[in-house]
Amino acid sequence: MADDGDSSSGPVDTSGGAGADESDGLTLYGLGAMLLNISILALVVAACVAAYRRWGKRLVADAAQSDEASALPKMRRRDFSLEQLREYDGLENPRILMAVNMKIFDVTSGKKFYGKDGPYGIFAGRDASRGLATFCLEKDALWDEYDDLSDLNAVQMESVREWEMQFMEKYDYVGRLLKPGDEPSEYTDEEDIKDHLKHD
Repeated sequence: MADDGDSSSGPVDTSGGAGADESDGLTLYGLGAMLLNISILALVVAACVAAYRRWGKRLVADAAQSDEASALPKMRRRDFSLEQLREYDGLENPRILMAVNMKIFDVTSGKKFYGKDGPYGIFAGRDASRGLATFCLEKDALWDEYDDLSDLNAVQMESVREWEMQFMEKYDYVGRLLKPGDEPSEYTDEEDIKDHLKHD
């Protein structure tokens, strides 16, 4: 049989010539999707870098403060007057002490809470009992003289006792807050060691 040129030996294009345009569209779609993915990846990386700059440095600083607190030797047991307690505000002395219900605690390990910039920093080196009892974080809650808390109601006194229990569990007990005219107790080395072992 002779070939008269009417028959085709290859596949027939029934798309009306749109095949070339369609492959170009798929290529453009693939390129656009790739650019979108790269853009999203760049945004995620930028967000991670921003988050690290904001919070990562704080975590490193908090770890350094924790190391600083653990580097301080445990304080020997002793009693303090209000004036002596004020020296331990984390500014003059790296150690932070706080009184709650006439008991003094070393809260240096909680510097992010009780340090200068912490939410409870106002209580550093002070008797915090009234402020904790009344949920007041203002200077009004701090007295310059000894505060016997006798004007607090039963609910407020219960709140002070709850705070005291939390501090006993979490922080080292250092000694008593002295009333005017009280003499400090003499603590033996044995009492001091036994107390520190109990908290470790």
